[in-house]
Amino acid sequence: MNEIRDILIGIDFGKTESQLCYYDRKAKEPVSLSMKVSFSQHEFPTCLCKNMEQDVWYFGREAVYYAKEQGGILVENLYEICKGSESVQVGEQEKKPWELMGIFLEKILKSLGTVEPVKHTKCLTITVERLTGIMVENLQNACESIGFSQGSYMLQDYSESFYYYTLCQKPEYWSRNVGWYAFDQDTVNFRRLSMTSNTKPILVSLEKPVSTQLPADAYQRDMDFYKFIQETLGSNMYSSILITGNGFHQEWAVKSVSLLCKNQRKVFYGNNLFSKGACYTAKEKLEDRELRRYLYLSDALVKYNIGMDMMIMGSPAYYPIIQAGKNWYECRTVFDLILDDVNQLTFYISQMQSTDKQKVSMPLPGLPPRPNRTTRLRICLECQSETVCKITVKDMGFGEMYPSSKKIWTETIQA
Repeated sequence: MNEIRDILIGIDFGKTESQLCYYDRKAKEPVSLSMKVSFSQHEFPTCLCKNMEQDVWYFGREAVYYAKEQGGILVENLYEICKGSESVQVGEQEKKPWELMGIFLEKILKSLGTVEPVKHTKCLTITVERLTGIMVENLQNACESIGFSQGSYMLQDYSESFYYYTLCQKPEYWSRNVGWYAFDQDTVNFRRLSMTSNTKPILVSLEKPVSTQLPADAYQRDMDFYKFIQETLGSNMYSSILITGNGFHQEWAVKSVSLLCKNQRKVFYGNNLFSKGACYTAKEKLEDRELRRYLYLSDALVKYNIGMDMMIMGSPAYYPIIQAGKNWYECRTVFDLILDDVNQLTFYISQMQSTDKQKVSMPLPGLPPRPNRTTRLRICLECQSETVCKITVKDMGFGEMYPSSKKIWTETIQA
């Protein structure tokens, strides 16, 4: 590996297999790291193994080996574990999902061959097929447990990795539509990436997937996929086509490949697209910022704003709290305010690209009576999905004269 500091890393945390890549600044592109010397074998099993006698953990292929040959305890369904919150019994120990994920990440990063990889990593981006609230919490806790601070790691789903991978290629590869065929053995999904160039910012979106089943017979598989390509591409103009997943092979896709490459379309195929897309995300967001004119309308995107009217530095002003255009798992704001002759909070919600505001009042029952401007509240707004935001309010009191009542109020906003 060429990089020794300010490393940009992308990890594809897959259901059964995962991948790691880093951004090579000399080559100016992400490079997948092989987990086997002298072999271009980038995928490794998403699992851990605990050697109870030596109190040592292994990951990937080493984990499978030590479990089989040395009697270690194998934790092989790590992805499913991280989708939940239940602890896992490993020998005599109980491990929480985020603890296991932290061990997994730490072991992966050591394979870079860099001393103190967390310290010398500028940004780690983890991509998964789909992010849920519990998965986000486990991944966040895992990253922070091994030393990453907020802002030095990012999370995203496969569709967003696809977006960054695509738009970080040469512009002629995405100047028109981009097609995405995602294989899962005998099932193939198609999605179209398109842009609305007459808006500011330029809106980029992925259409809902269209799927079909393919037969096992090679000839018929090729014929059926050929028909599916005709149906999905239609008469639209495409700059490039990307193919991911297991189930596609050029040995059977003879007629299909010919159709995919028609009209000089560029065709990309490989299972390292998501890890590379995650790596491109870190490069774009932290260094290049060349895609500022584009807004990707992901499924996880928050499409509303939340704010409050308050006095700031003695003048009335609107204070934005949650801003549209970010993924829900990135939206969390904590701030303090002092109540001024009110006993409830008022929030204003507006949809993206709209000036209309919806007023939402949050009462604070049981708030201790105090003189005006002697109640300090700590407000936390945290999105739990792309449409749901949780508000938590804590009474902080006002110094020694008016101690905190320790009361906490919560409210959920459905936008």
